[in-house]
Amino acid sequence: MRWNPQTSKFAAFLTKKDIDLRSNTKMLYLGAASGSTASHLSKILADGVIYAVEFSWKPMRKLVELSKREKNIIPLFFDANRPEEYAPYVEMVDFIYQDIAQKNQVEIANKNAEIFLARGGVLLLMLKTRSIDAVEETKKIASAEIKRLDEKFNIIDVLKLDPFYKDHVAILANYDHP
Repeated sequence: MRWNPQTSKFAAFLTKKDIDLRSNTKMLYLGAASGSTASHLSKILADGVIYAVEFSWKPMRKLVELSKREKNIIPLFFDANRPEEYAPYVEMVDFIYQDIAQKNQVEIANKNAEIFLARGGVLLLMLKTRSIDAVEETKKIASAEIKRLDEKFNIIDVLKLDPFYKDHVAILANYDHP
């Protein structure tokens, strides 16, 4: 099955930038939904693991079914705002992929990185600017949010996800916090 950039922000990101994902990567996926993107990632990370956090029950049912086929996906029915609740189930990871439509997206990324992301680990945050402010310019919102991320991360790249996702910005960063 082809990985469609119109149905996966990660795939849309890959149309603009290549990223090195080793097959043994340990990933925390925040906002995994029903698992469409996770299913593609599970093949790339064949010797790794994906801790797939989702808070909505309906997509979680599909994610659980997917995890029966893709053994390296571990579905976790939790709120990404409360990483301490799923901390007993998740080990240190090399990569956090976040695709959550909430006003406090950067706060969620920071909290999860503090607990789970190894120093030098990678964050790929799909910033949904309209979830933060419905009227402000995308560029202005992204700039402010990047400053909040920059306290703990070294920003590698910032890419708009047009034409696939309007008002979405992908932020690629390395974790640089003890």
